[in-house]
Amino acid sequence: MPAGGTDEPAAPDEQPAADGAPSTGHPLRCLVTGASGYIGGRLVPELLRAGHRVRCLARSPERLRDQDWADSAAVVRGDVTDPDSTAEAMRDIDVAYYLVHALGSGDSFEETDRRAARNFADRAHAAGVRRIVYLGGLTPEGVPERDLSPHLRSRAEVGRIFLEGPVQATVLRAAVIIGSGSASFEMLRYLTERLPVMITPSWVSTRTQPVAVRDVLRYLVGSADMPPEVNRGFDIGGPDVVTYAEMMQRYAAVARLPRRVILPVPVLTPRLSSHWIGVVTPVPPTIARPLTESLRHEVVCREHDITDHVPDPPGAPIGIDRALTLALRRVRDADVATRWSSASVPGAPSDPLPTDPDWSGGSLYTDRRTQRVDASPEALWRVIEGIGGDNGWYSFPLAWAVRGGLDRLMGGVGLRRGRRDAQRLRVGDTLDFWRVEEIEPGRLLRLRAEMRLPGLAWLELRADTAEPDGQSAGDASPGTGATEYSQRALFHPHGLLGHLYWWSISPFHAVVFGGMARNIARAAEHRARNEEATEQSRTTQATAVGVDRG
Repeated sequence: MPAGGTDEPAAPDEQPAADGAPSTGHPLRCLVTGASGYIGGRLVPELLRAGHRVRCLARSPERLRDQDWADSAAVVRGDVTDPDSTAEAMRDIDVAYYLVHALGSGDSFEETDRRAARNFADRAHAAGVRRIVYLGGLTPEGVPERDLSPHLRSRAEVGRIFLEGPVQATVLRAAVIIGSGSASFEMLRYLTERLPVMITPSWVSTRTQPVAVRDVLRYLVGSADMPPEVNRGFDIGGPDVVTYAEMMQRYAAVARLPRRVILPVPVLTPRLSSHWIGVVTPVPPTIARPLTESLRHEVVCREHDITDHVPDPPGAPIGIDRALTLALRRVRDADVATRWSSASVPGAPSDPLPTDPDWSGGSLYTDRRTQRVDASPEALWRVIEGIGGDNGWYSFPLAWAVRGGLDRLMGGVGLRRGRRDAQRLRVGDTLDFWRVEEIEPGRLLRLRAEMRLPGLAWLELRADTAEPDGQSAGDASPGTGATEYSQRALFHPHGLLGHLYWWSISPFHAVVFGGMARNIARAAEHRARNEEATEQSRTTQATAVGVDRG
């Protein structure tokens, strides 16, 4: 299940999550897979805070470049299914964290998970790794593995591979993990906030034992230093056992919403539920389905033996009401470190933009727009970096909404993924149905499309200093029109369908992309005027105060 990071601001009587984990007394060399994903992106800083040295294995290391911890951790390129790159990443490692899975990569994802786990265990043994730590899913008691959902069945098999392998392993099993930005929390939040009256599937009456992400991270960090003889799985959960319906009512109470009317019916299967969730929430059906399938059976902890090795500090584990409060606070404060969308979308393109303008790899259609902007490059950049999410796309909202809706119908992510942060972007962030492929602060934002397309698509937005008429660029100042906004949409078609797609939408480019360029320029000019007026007001007030004191 998705996990998250510390959801509580540090206060005099409330310490960060890692403080609850036992100190090892000496730094360990830790390998983290899945560091560009939701849980991995939050585990790395916790391990660093605990004094460990961290190396990350990533298929796309550039996606970790803008992380706050990027300068403190080593990053190597590789894939857990590739023996050579895994072996190289394992060199001189003490503890290896396995936080990846192939869910959604196709019908053969269970075989891919199986092959990756065996490769990881074998390479760890060859490199002399002391321990593997894996975060899996809590399985229902008394239910044969063959009757589990493919998602849970694969998670259970991966855990078993590690426990039966040649390296000592710690397998943590969690049910619903509550954390700001996690898929589980986002699903719960949107369903509860948007639907005061719900006709729900029967699984909302199934009991589960949610756990706060703060506690999950504490157990993960503490697992690094377990005694050498420990080789087993541990159930991890919070103190509350509730149904999903009760979780929705508790969220409503925490969010100060009226009590929800919930009417369970037996006809909504997990497949139908996932599409229903895809309509109401930002979580696409490809992610919602394994979450709902995991709720078909009761998943409650059978033991809490983890405390023998990672003792709970006072106030832990955290109850569901406090976990929901902390997660909601992070969302409202726009202080979400990673989101469920941090991980790559299954089936989404990952090909980088070709660097050769005359790409020899095939056709590359381009739509270019430029606009002179009567504002500073800084004002223009703030508009560019704030695009998407609640701020929209500055042109023909209905067209964007229709395209997002069509993408959802085709099983894509649609427009509702939004943004992690309302003002700031970093490489790897999702932006509705785009992902940030490159960002040069103050100058360039390049987005790669993750919508369902018969080809590959990118959108580039630039802020450049332009030479105003009658003066040199060096003499330019805000308000002189010395900034140029450049916009480039690129599309590499796949087959005849891709070519037909581009030519079918070309007539709308003038409205969508042309309007976008004009409106971004206007927004930058409006922002510049407001900032100038604000600064003049402050100067006037400061002068008046000075006169009074004189």
